[in-house]
Amino acid sequence: MEERVVTNRKLEEDTFEKTIRPDSIDEYIGQKDVKENLKVFIEASKMRDESLDHVLLYGPPGLGKTTLAYIIANELGTNIKTASGPTIEKSGDLAAILSTLEPGDVLFIDEIHRMPRYIEEILYPAMEDFTLDIIVGGEGSSRNIKIDLPPFTLVGATTRAGDLTSPLRDRFGIIAKLNYYTVEELVTILKRTSRVMEVEIEDDAALELAKRSRGTPRIANRLFKRVRDFALVLGNGNVDLEITKTSLDRLKVDESGLDDTDHQLLLTIINKFNGGPVGLEAVAASIGEEVTTIEDVYEPYLLQTGFMKRTPRGRVVTELAYKHFNITKDGSLF
Repeated sequence: MEERVVTNRKLEEDTFEKTIRPDSIDEYIGQKDVKENLKVFIEASKMRDESLDHVLLYGPPGLGKTTLAYIIANELGTNIKTASGPTIEKSGDLAAILSTLEPGDVLFIDEIHRMPRYIEEILYPAMEDFTLDIIVGGEGSSRNIKIDLPPFTLVGATTRAGDLTSPLRDRFGIIAKLNYYTVEELVTILKRTSRVMEVEIEDDAALELAKRSRGTPRIANRLFKRVRDFALVLGNGNVDLEITKTSLDRLKVDESGLDDTDHQLLLTIINKFNGGPVGLEAVAASIGEEVTTIEDVYEPYLLQTGFMKRTPRGRVVTELAYKHFNITKDGSLF
């Protein structure tokens, strides 16, 4: 199945994100409160000549958690080592990563909520006391080894902060939630991307793209990249409003940033379940998707923008969604 162009999950084609990633906290657009607080904490740690407290960044995918981790390392003037929660399967995997750290380094663990619990427990003394306690050897000949680690900063990123255990969450001194971006912030990001990629974009085109980008920089940049291709082949290479609208219509991304999958989800609740309330399992079975995929990928934006509501009895489609599809609650047209 082809991946959705408006998914906030990272796709293979998003490797270009690295080339447009800002290097400093002043260049980072949006998340004003998070940015200003981090600036103070980083400056204070440098003035005290101490490692920065461990940082937990949480929020929907595509909002810049990885970018912020790299910026933190840049601002501290240290190296960054990266890992992903699901790939750390054995205590040896974690020991190998931690043993390569230099004083003050940043260790970035993406999807930290997916790290196995027994690995998490090894991480506690590493975060608190900068020591690593591991057991080596087989049964009967095992022994405990204690390794001193240099002071370091763990930056954890998660889309599901509620899945973190309390002991792990409590060991982060700085916890920051990243929110969806405003249209104005996305316009600024798109203009910066166009400069970096050396492609002209007109103001009204940037505004149209921003409106359809679901409050997410990753989607805005991905759509810009696709529209750029249409502009090159069908136009003169410049991204104007006409080519932007044509491109997004062909990519089936509507004026609210919804695509065919969003339409299917909302219309299923409207047509099959009379607008709700309906349990998520029933919706998932009807559209052939996993419950967790609907919860993590589809729902956040639909809830944020008011197309859908969560209630104690299940999911409900709102009046806004009925208007979006130009139908009334009794099934007739507006």
